[in-house]
Amino acid sequence: MGRWALDVAFVWRAVLTLGLVLLYYCFSIGITFYNKWLTKSFHFPLFMTMLHLAVIFLFSALSRALVQCSSHRARVVLSWADYLRRVAPTALATALDVGLSNWSFLYITVSLYTMTKSSAVLFILIFSLIFKLEELRAALVLVVLLIAGGLFMFTYKSTQFNAEGFALVLGASFIGGIRWTLTQMLLQKAELGLQNPIDTMFHLQPLMFLGLFPLFAVFEGLHLSTSEKIFRFQDTGLLLRVLGSLFLGGILAFGLGFSEFLLVSRTSSLTLSIAGIFKEVCTLLLAAHLLGDQISLLNWLGFALCLSGISLHIALKALHSRGDSGPKPVKGLGSSPDLELLLRTSQPEEEDNEEEEGRFVAQGQQ
Repeated sequence: MGRWALDVAFVWRAVLTLGLVLLYYCFSIGITFYNKWLTKSFHFPLFMTMLHLAVIFLFSALSRALVQCSSHRARVVLSWADYLRRVAPTALATALDVGLSNWSFLYITVSLYTMTKSSAVLFILIFSLIFKLEELRAALVLVVLLIAGGLFMFTYKSTQFNAEGFALVLGASFIGGIRWTLTQMLLQKAELGLQNPIDTMFHLQPLMFLGLFPLFAVFEGLHLSTSEKIFRFQDTGLLLRVLGSLFLGGILAFGLGFSEFLLVSRTSSLTLSIAGIFKEVCTLLLAAHLLGDQISLLNWLGFALCLSGISLHIALKALHSRGDSGPKPVKGLGSSPDLELLLRTSQPEEEDNEEEEGRFVAQGQQ
């Protein structure tokens, strides 16, 4: 009887994990193809990103209100001094990462975007070494070489290569390295009380919106103000369809963080990292099949080389966490960077589950 109950529990846990992984895939792959699809007809990616931030802020504020009503516990609200001094750098880096990533879809294919964005792990490692969040080891040097070599092979003689789009997404990956390092440092400040991703989202979005606004004003403001799709619309139906499409992207962005948080809290960050690797493969296969992206054998070999570097990094993290009995800074940081802000706490899984008791489940990120 005991063995039967154990088998049932194992099967249930496996089914639950599979379901959470599939949910994560739907939102993560969905928002990538959504952004590419929308930018084909709506050439204002910075405005699109700002509207997504507004939707995420709205959902995070609503979630905080629901949690507070159900738990009768006040949510954390930072002082202006802490907000501007400690949160602003992370918010600015995150805004630029997301904004440049979405901007690149005007020029490059989904496959080139996916591959180049995977190189964010490279910059995360570099900045982790600079800020002394990681120790320099031979294995980390090998990880850096594998990812950098894979990126070079994937872009070498690519028939659909676009220098402007590649520069944008590579810049986003570079800023992403700063972003995740600052995020880790922010989450390590326990006195701020931002370990809960929904609270972090709530505080980040306004500053991210303000951080992107100057870029939007310079590069898109005038064109958008004269566009018939928004401000000078002549067809109300077209306007509603555009706004509905933009709002859908905000829902996908919030859902991405929601699914990531559920997957991490119910399984582990290692599960998310491994799922992220297969997600990249699925994205490339779908891009080649649905969008006709041309990927040569050399490009595939480069992608495989890059994934081997990421896999080695994940394995090193897993081995390090097993050998370290103390608390980890951030679970799985940087193993699966996406368009939206991944926020993962550092306590062991048992502590995570205790923290989440009584909380609203819809707690994700940007």
